Amino acid sequence: MEELSAYRILINGIVQGVGFRPFIYNLAATNQLTGWVRNTSGGVEIEVCGPEDRLQNFLSSIPREAPPLSRIESIEHQPIPADGYDSFEIHSSRVVEGAFQPISPDVSICEDCLRELFDPEDLRYRYPFINCTNCGPRFTIIEDVPYDRPKTTMRGFALCQTCQREYEDPRNRRFHAQPVACPDCGPDVWLESSGGGDQPLARGDQAILLTQKMLADGKIVAIKGLGGFHLACDAENRDALLLLRERKHRPAKPLALMLPDLEAVRKYCLVGAEEERVLHSPQRPILLLDRKPDSSLPGEIAPGQKRIGVMLPYTPLHYLLFSDEDQFPRAPYSALIMTSANLKGNPILTGNEQVREELGEIADLFLFHNRDIQIQCDDSVLRGTPLPGDKRDYIFPVRRSRGYAPQPLISPLSSSSLLAVGAELKNTFCHTKENYAFLSQHLGDLKNFQTLESFQISVSHFESLFRIQPTLLVHDDHPNYLSTRYALERSEAEGIASLSVQHHHAHIASCLADNLDSGEEPVLGLAFDGIGYGNDGAVWGGEALIANYQAYERVGHLAYFPLPGGDLAVLEPWRSALAVLHSLGIPWDEEFPAVAYAQSLPESLPGVSPLKALAGQLETGTNSPLTSSLGRLFDAAASLLGIRHTISYEGQAAIELEALADPVEAAAYPLEISPANVFSPWPLIAGILKDYRNQVSLPRISARFHNSLAELALELAGRIRTDRGLTRVALSGGVWQNMSLLRKTYQLLIGAGFTVLLHRNVPPNDGGLSLGQAVIGQSYLSREE
Repeated sequence: MEELSAYRILINGIVQGVGFRPFIYNLAATNQLTGWVRNTSGGVEIEVCGPEDRLQNFLSSIPREAPPLSRIESIEHQPIPADGYDSFEIHSSRVVEGAFQPISPDVSICEDCLRELFDPEDLRYRYPFINCTNCGPRFTIIEDVPYDRPKTTMRGFALCQTCQREYEDPRNRRFHAQPVACPDCGPDVWLESSGGGDQPLARGDQAILLTQKMLADGKIVAIKGLGGFHLACDAENRDALLLLRERKHRPAKPLALMLPDLEAVRKYCLVGAEEERVLHSPQRPILLLDRKPDSSLPGEIAPGQKRIGVMLPYTPLHYLLFSDEDQFPRAPYSALIMTSANLKGNPILTGNEQVREELGEIADLFLFHNRDIQIQCDDSVLRGTPLPGDKRDYIFPVRRSRGYAPQPLISPLSSSSLLAVGAELKNTFCHTKENYAFLSQHLGDLKNFQTLESFQISVSHFESLFRIQPTLLVHDDHPNYLSTRYALERSEAEGIASLSVQHHHAHIASCLADNLDSGEEPVLGLAFDGIGYGNDGAVWGGEALIANYQAYERVGHLAYFPLPGGDLAVLEPWRSALAVLHSLGIPWDEEFPAVAYAQSLPESLPGVSPLKALAGQLETGTNSPLTSSLGRLFDAAASLLGIRHTISYEGQAAIELEALADPVEAAAYPLEISPANVFSPWPLIAGILKDYRNQVSLPRISARFHNSLAELALELAGRIRTDRGLTRVALSGGVWQNMSLLRKTYQLLIGAGFTVLLHRNVPPNDGGLSLGQAVIGQSYLSREE
């Protein structure tokens, strides 16, 4: 008889709700081993017994053959007495006080379920909630851990005999798939008219087919998804699209497009192999792609832009909306607008009653279902570009949410737990526990009660799920951000220490953490951004910082110019344009479009034109904070060139200026940088105005503007390398979402021998700021502990 050995194995990571226990069960059966496996609040626990050679094969196979949605962070094993189990079993879950384990994000329907969805012989044929352990909702339905059905929003749906049998069979891919259901026992879908009470027009498959007909007829439908509702219409129906914009009060902000498959994407967009891989990944993000010049899609999908946001279907319901009763893809339309269903400035809506109350004036119909959404989670948005020397396109998140959150990032530091509350725009928060950084889903702009309430609910949910009790609250320096107020009020109420962090320091720290940099050696950080509260009270945003996690030194910046009207200047770029002219001593000549636009505005007070009022503000400094923001310089340039004088969404002027840039133009405007590395916009603006007067084309002027800023980045990096010996440059801040500027800057820096750190897992905009705050907080705690 062979001598038996035994091990206790503890596995941490994303190992629950992803088919990990049946994987272990079947792996043990293959190796003829005995013992048991179970979920705990901290991960997966195994006791396994058998001959040593088989045990070693079992251990080595776990990381090599693990389920596709799992992510193993650690495997620990130790020998135990060989008790000679009779078989291998799956035991009930065990709660471990204070323990935690990461949770899988929601993921797209898998190929097996997709095949069954369209198989007329299958139990779940055309069932919009088909799923298994390899796909479907996770984060948006879980209420608590361990991840078991009674602790999800599926607890109210009792399993039928067939589903129960699959749920209990370790050899079935639906073993302990918590959302598992079928038409006999699971959630239902129905269609309502927005003006006809709550009586369904149709249920089940007939509701989906009727929704198709209504969309094809030009109707706007609110459709309940995984982490919230979408507002949908036929993307090729220009009238429907314009009506949606009018009702949603969204005149110009781009709308997301859902296409049925990659073939359709190729029809409308220019798409490379790496972009196709990302589009078809289990995360199914929105990806910004160049539209084909001959595309039949209306320009109103993304006015003033060459790129459109495209995603593929990711739920069974989405696939059914693109199919008839016999075939996919076959529907009375070829593309759908799928934009987040919310009122302007508010979070995405998740509840049926909420939608009835708030979207009745926007949507004609509601496609509801009765699987509750525990926590909101908007679509993720990614963008990419080829970079010199990179084998694959550089693709990074503009918004990290569905498909990625709450999958933890690995922090380069480890400390006691903390909460970093982010900034105001594109808010996320970040909890840390040990070396895990749990970056939240995208929550939106934290400017009103509704978004603050969503923020607070999400913070509490994360702390419950991951068993976190923060010992430090980290916030932005800006005293009036709602996130800052939340942190300070909670600090006082609960006796938790707080730490204030400068906005652009957090940006550079976020980039370092995104690259798993230890932070031991400082870098030159170029924080090119919209707005951030500076330690001198000015509005920063064009910064050269020498930084690590402990501290920063400001070693250069854009020369200050006034921002007349403060926040109003962000919405009205003509104000920045005239302020830049004023600060440079350039007369307000009406031949410049920004000046002509200001002259056309009605009087703000009797006898006082907006132009005169602005001049008075600039002379006295009234409500005209000084700024070094490159984002506002982009605004000024766009308005001076007549591209955009007012905006309806953040960054619109800069985005439209970028969209015009001629990719082959190589010229640039001269630079003027002081010995203290303060760079004046004077030569840049003078060059723009000269070219404009000489009728140089806008694409060439735009390209020269971008080229000049890339040259500026190189010049600053060269000076700092000479003075301080730094050869690494970190690029962070919302301006670096500009692919034209990023490509040019990267090429120049790499060509000059610099190592360039870019964002890869979190956004360079304020959506990644909380990660930077968190690692700065971890560094602080490590020094204090």
